[in-house]
Amino acid sequence: MTHPKTPSLFRFAAFAFFVSGFCGLLYQIIWMRLAFAAFGITTPVMSLVVSVFMAGLGLGSWLGGTLARRWKNSPASIPLFLYGLLETLIGSSAVLVPWSFSAGSVKLLTLGEADSFHYLLSSALVIFFSLLPWCVLMGATYPFMMAFLRRAAPEESSFSFLYKANLFGALTGTFLTAAVLVESLGFKGTLGLAMGLNVFIALGAFGSAFLLRSSQKSFKTPAFTTRQSFPVKTSSMASLAILFTTGFVSMAMEMVWTRDFSFILKTQVYSFASLLFTYLLSTYFGSWLYRRGLGNVSLSVPTLLGLAALFALLPTALDDPRLHQSIAGVLLSIVPFCAALGYLTPLLVDRLSAGDPEKAGKVYAFNIAGCLLGPLAASYLFLPFVGARLSLILLSLPLALFFLASPPKPRLVLSLLWASVLSLSLFWSTDYEEGFKYFYPRTVQHRDYAATTVAAGEGGNKELFVNGVGMSGLGLTTKIMAHLPLAFLPHPPHSALVVCFGMGTTFRSLLSWDIETTAVELVPGVFSSFDYFWPDADRLCALPNAHRVVDDGRRFLARSKENYDVITLDPPPPLEAAGSSLLYSAEFYEAAKRRLKKDGILQQWIPNGDARTWQAAARALALSFPYIRVFPSNGHYGCHFIASLSPLPNLTARQMAGKMPPSAQRDFLEGYPSQTTEHFFTGLLNWEIPFSSLINPQRLAVLTDDRPFNEYFLLRRLPLWLNLSRSSHH
Repeated sequence: MTHPKTPSLFRFAAFAFFVSGFCGLLYQIIWMRLAFAAFGITTPVMSLVVSVFMAGLGLGSWLGGTLARRWKNSPASIPLFLYGLLETLIGSSAVLVPWSFSAGSVKLLTLGEADSFHYLLSSALVIFFSLLPWCVLMGATYPFMMAFLRRAAPEESSFSFLYKANLFGALTGTFLTAAVLVESLGFKGTLGLAMGLNVFIALGAFGSAFLLRSSQKSFKTPAFTTRQSFPVKTSSMASLAILFTTGFVSMAMEMVWTRDFSFILKTQVYSFASLLFTYLLSTYFGSWLYRRGLGNVSLSVPTLLGLAALFALLPTALDDPRLHQSIAGVLLSIVPFCAALGYLTPLLVDRLSAGDPEKAGKVYAFNIAGCLLGPLAASYLFLPFVGARLSLILLSLPLALFFLASPPKPRLVLSLLWASVLSLSLFWSTDYEEGFKYFYPRTVQHRDYAATTVAAGEGGNKELFVNGVGMSGLGLTTKIMAHLPLAFLPHPPHSALVVCFGMGTTFRSLLSWDIETTAVELVPGVFSSFDYFWPDADRLCALPNAHRVVDDGRRFLARSKENYDVITLDPPPPLEAAGSSLLYSAEFYEAAKRRLKKDGILQQWIPNGDARTWQAAARALALSFPYIRVFPSNGHYGCHFIASLSPLPNLTARQMAGKMPPSAQRDFLEGYPSQTTEHFFTGLLNWEIPFSSLINPQRLAVLTDDRPFNEYFLLRRLPLWLNLSRSSHH
């Protein structure tokens, strides 16, 4: 029995699931960023957010399918009304999740360093319980909407119909959140928009349910008949195992791609967004192909598995750093794999559920269970122990085993292609972790839960890379980060804190003043690389006044009881790096101010960037510190900002040099035996930039946690890019 209003009802269902997918990915992106701020910018935090998100969807899909059975003989208005109720509750997460993260991060301050077992476990529990309820509600929307559609149009394969609409909304949400919404509205405003959209489709569901109730009697659940015959050549248990495996492999690979591709994509928020957008767009394309050929399924499950196994290896074969791959090439390498799974997933769920919402909920839960475990396995097992390239190869093997074991006999051509690409991936290709040896005569690598760290080069040409992105090189700039603020201090220094360890140059220079020196770094492998860059690293680390702490810089400031004469920090370049605003924001400077002594000094190095971003960062600093002086760094790349709550003295270069102990002078002049410290300070003072000249009174942007002005810049730079494009065209 088909309701006479079926076309309009289907349009509403498609629109509702488009909006639901839009909001779902918007929430995931914002929640991940808020989790970074609360618990640290590491791969485990990313994997936890993704895994809990998927766990909630799977549990909600399972429970929703079970609950939908209770209303199987009820009017179609009942599941539609319940769907509206779910969307209303989901909207409340826009307020409750940020509050929960904030409260949880404060409670965890007493648990020690960020790499401690207790902290990692406790932060995982906070993320889990903060996100799970809302993700369960999201997952339950599928079976309830399917229960409604089954009554309205029993001949429709409703899961794949909703799956395609939801995917299209998700990829739209990914693009607009990164490219438009956060820059325009901030995190709070973007979450508020999502909450409004949830309520909007909830009201639409309530209204539609009311109209249906007044015009429709109870439906008996009709027998489901499809517009096609699904030839089940694979047992149900095997199909469920395939669904679990494809979910596991796809989400684990997403974590591996995120780390592996950063060598080319770099660390801007648009890099991850472009990867996620490509993933979703390709998956949507696969589901669109499936829906388009719904009446005549031409691709068998074994063939799809063989194609997926083959395509899973393409990134390892094509994204070799020796090939100098472009951003577009990297993103295109994942398209065939994602499209194959986008076709396979709805095919199997439709086949196994036959339109029954309870069966669909439970079947889809198997796929999502794999999606839950995949990111965790990638972050804690594959990446730390075998690296990116071997991780991708190992993850492709289960798909190949299903392909080779599936009846009828697999096609010979596809088997040979897979074996050829596997051989290429194993014996010829490399990834960025191994690729450094082709560009540097010597490298040392450290893998851990947080990142892959590579120390490369020799002599004065050594460099530090984290996840393939250059962080620092040897030079005078990082020495100045220590010596400049200490020389400005109005009294002999006793203690200093350096946030972001890098090569350890600043840490080493601070120790040359013979003061209590603490370094905070989030990636353990960065500490492990210290002795690669400095031969006296072991001796320095053994000093009783040298302290190294694995922690997020902001979290350390919040939990520390110590006050320091100098706090110096060197956020990862470039200025637009994802998450870097957490070390440039007004809230960060407030936290740092509380850990400074009365006349203490904060040194902030800010790399080069556009004028508006600089002004936003400068305004954030000025909100906390009334006295600020600015000096261009060595080579005029970036500037040193010296900020204090007390007036900064007007010292001469000779006075500043005279305050340095002999050991500090030797450190400063290391590599410059013919120069003097007075010469270097003279150059800095002569090139001083008046702080007032950096502030444009017509531009009032301030860099805050809610408005990460440096990270999200697409809209304000778009007119410039368009003008440059027109100029080059003419």
